[in-house]
Amino acid sequence: MTDKTAEKPAQDAKAQDAKTQDYAQTLFLPQTEFPMRAGLPQREPELLARWAGMDLYRKLREAGKGRDRFVLHDGPPYANGNIHIGHALNKVLKDLVTRSQQMLGHDSNYVPGWDCHGLPIEWKIEERYRAKGLNKDDVPVVEFRKECRAFAEHWVDV
Repeated sequence: MTDKTAEKPAQDAKAQDAKTQDYAQTLFLPQTEFPMRAGLPQREPELLARWAGMDLYRKLREAGKGRDRFVLHDGPPYANGNIHIGHALNKVLKDLVTRSQQMLGHDSNYVPGWDCHGLPIEWKIEERYRAKGLNKDDVPVVEFRKECRAFAEHWVDV
């Protein structure tokens, strides 16, 4: 029978080595003289101002006229709470898809939208009702819809 406690210090030493290892050294990346950061916080406002001065977006939209259309219907984020990183990720992905379609020769315009009435919003209102001991089915439909609309408008403003 082996002594398991004698193996523990050796395992701890391996774990510590793994924590301190610079994994960047294990990657075979090309070497370059370019700095790791391109000064984006300083450059982005300059780029945006340049593109605005060139009226670049209007030119891109005009160049796409008459081409086959690519339409991405955007619904969420639902207006049912604070915006979070998942919303940002969805917007970035949708923007990326529509821009790539424009570059592939389609007339592709991304128009973000909101889903201002749907199950997530209704569920939030129902939760309020349950907290007050009310039943959603006992409330007139028009009143329920007004509450959903007010809830959505609040979160769109937020």
